Amino acid sequence: MEKCILVVDDDAMNLKRTKIILQKRYDVFFADSGEEALDILKREKIDMVLLDIAMPNMNGFETFEHMRENGIDVPVIFLTASGDEEDVLDALSLGAINYLKKPYIPQELLKRIAKGFEKK
Repeated sequence: MEKCILVVDDDAMNLKRTKIILQKRYDVFFADSGEEALDILKREKIDMVLLDIAMPNMNGFETFEHMRENGIDVPVIFLTASGDEEDVLDALSLGAINYLKKPYIPQELLKRIAKGFEKK
């Protein structure tokens, strides 16, 4: 059985690019908002979440907090377009397993995902 990854990003181009990178190795779900991500997480068996930080309505940190409040304990890798070190530290202090700055190199994304699954 393939691992299942949920990619959450409000940018359609980022979702499309990530799909191309991941679809040969993983089952992939996509959400363009934190609310949609939470809905998918309640319905599907997800093994990891790639979560954008900067999104309208509910940002990645808020989405992550809602996941924890709802007992959804899935490894999270935050994706950020900002190089803000504070965002990275916040993500890791919340319990994310890693982060990746966008735009990312496909091999780096795959490497961090594989490393995240090793930890589980």
